[in-house]
Amino acid sequence: MLSRCDLIKGAAAALFTLSIQGAWAQETKMNLFKIITVKDEIVVGLSTEELQALGGNDASAVAHALAQKGDLTVWQYNVHRGPSGELQQAPTAKIGLLANASLRVEPYTTPYQIVPHP
Repeated sequence: MLSRCDLIKGAAAALFTLSIQGAWAQETKMNLFKIITVKDEIVVGLSTEELQALGGNDASAVAHALAQKGDLTVWQYNVHRGPSGELQQAPTAKIGLLANASLRVEPYTTPYQIVPHP
């Protein structure tokens, strides 16, 4: 039978593990945006830190930074199969966006797990 001390140690270990996983999820939180151009639509991902560097945390910050700077380098995201066969929204290429080709920036949601870019 488990002692009270063993139960407390086990609970503490579980809480520590969950807090690390929660912190890792927050650190790697990716925000997806759909960039709509004259020719097509693409999905791009920016980390929370990248968004803060642009001066905000939403689609308007991305649009404003693109208009101000004239271009942005971002990671394009597409749906791929993960290592165990599950569908994931994953980075596929680092691309450049030009302000004159982009018409609209929208938040993008996905039912799939989002893989952070390198």
